Amino acid sequence: MTTANPAANFSANATYRPGKVRNRVLWTLQILLGLFFIIASGGPKLVIPNTLMENAPENLTIPLGLLIFIGVVEVAGGIGLMVPRLSALAAAGLSVLTVLAAATQAFIADKPAMAIFPLVLAAIFAWIAYERRATITDLRNSLAR
Repeated sequence: MTTANPAANFSANATYRPGKVRNRVLWTLQILLGLFFIIASGGPKLVIPNTLMENAPENLTIPLGLLIFIGVVEVAGGIGLMVPRLSALAAAGLSVLTVLAAATQAFIADKPAMAIFPLVLAAIFAWIAYERRATITDLRNSLAR
């Protein structure tokens, strides 16, 4: 008697792709979060950085160059979330960025309650990166040609 062993059927070259419903949920999240990072988070850092610096709490002073750099990274990550080939890398990068934002809120701004939202975003971005991991190998294979 033979038993079906799913692990035996797994090929080393097989890539994981999410199902139809999960794919729709992922794309909905990617588009919404991408637009959020382009319009509401990164955009103001590029358009009105001086106003943001003036309204910052006194214990959270960020140099103008760093604020603009963060804005560029957020806008690039938001755009990358909506590009199929770049979605996993963008999600991974935004996950790191939001963990650093949470650490800034908790330790530098001394407002640990404000770190919850970036940590939730980091978990969502980590999940997107994990689900879209096949795009990383696809991108690597296309660049290796």
